[in-house]
Amino acid sequence: MTYSQEELNELIAGIVGPDRAAMEKAAKRQAELAKPPGSLGRLEELSVQLAGITGTVCNRTNRKALLVFCADNGVVSEGVAGTPQSVTLSQTINLAHRKTGAAVLAKQFGCEVRVCDVGVNAVITDPAVIPRKIAFGTANIADGPAMTRAQALRAVLTGAALAVETAQNGADVLGVGEMGIGNTTTAAAVLAMLTGSAVKNVTGRGAGLTDEAYSKKIAVIEQAIRVNAPNASDILDVLSKVGGFDIAAMCGAFLGAAKARVPVVIDGFISAVAALCAVRLCENVRNHLIPSHSSFEKGARIVTQALGMKPLFDLQMRLGEGSGCPLAMMLLDAAGAVMNDMATFSEAAIDDDYLEPLRRIDAFSTAEENQ
Repeated sequence: MTYSQEELNELIAGIVGPDRAAMEKAAKRQAELAKPPGSLGRLEELSVQLAGITGTVCNRTNRKALLVFCADNGVVSEGVAGTPQSVTLSQTINLAHRKTGAAVLAKQFGCEVRVCDVGVNAVITDPAVIPRKIAFGTANIADGPAMTRAQALRAVLTGAALAVETAQNGADVLGVGEMGIGNTTTAAAVLAMLTGSAVKNVTGRGAGLTDEAYSKKIAVIEQAIRVNAPNASDILDVLSKVGGFDIAAMCGAFLGAAKARVPVVIDGFISAVAALCAVRLCENVRNHLIPSHSSFEKGARIVTQALGMKPLFDLQMRLGEGSGCPLAMMLLDAAGAVMNDMATFSEAAIDDDYLEPLRRIDAFSTAEENQ
């Protein structure tokens, strides 16, 4: 199969912005539901966002799918991870057989899990893992580029194709997660380039590091940026030089979900960095994104600010794998239930004229109540 820049350009060109007319109709219906305006807070916002994505006022997200992209990172040879690289392979298999944290949460809430090998440093023959290997891990970014530009392009388009395929097979909502030892290092490097942030401000301890190893991690990222000199305005250049196969494929999955016009849930730090890459490639992706949790990872706040989003919840999670996605999908279910099943004032036989004076002065969102 060939992977070309023209194919990526075509993908991006096919991603449309939000359906404003549907959003206006959804907001109007929210105002007609038998409740004080705005009383369901972000559930109301989600219902309007869903309308903008699908073009339909009332939506349900019954069929859910979590896409997990797995790959190894050559930078682990620098001692930047406290977990051995062999765990990538082990957890890729365990994810596929529903034995990890994210997989268990997905099962609990009826979410399909599709595990895709885009660069694990091992031969995987397990039929439960989708084989899309680009290479046996990336090169060490401290010495040179992680991958070629052609490989980065292939990873992006591979992720996009899987997302489109999953949506076409009936998924109403997608989540995007990852598995790859060392990928908090590559994600921090990518984020530093995209936001111009100091490396120390976007680099956390991942699954856990000693003070000495943490200092080494920061130094390695700084060296990788210095050695590779990525062009921050060229996303493929950044991904190929300091990224990973997993992040590039996740970026593509966000693009693919937007192309298919389905909502797509961001997990934590690494997933959010991939989402930011997708938005930088195509601004129209932004409206399709649903942030899940506030990751405990150090750079999480910077990337969510760069995306212009506020996470839906904060459970002090930092597992990765897509573990926040099934939880956020339940909130989408709730938003859909309100729009589909709640009675309007008229249906509930309630005269809502009493609300008019309060609506005129916006008495439902006074700042004093939040102080």
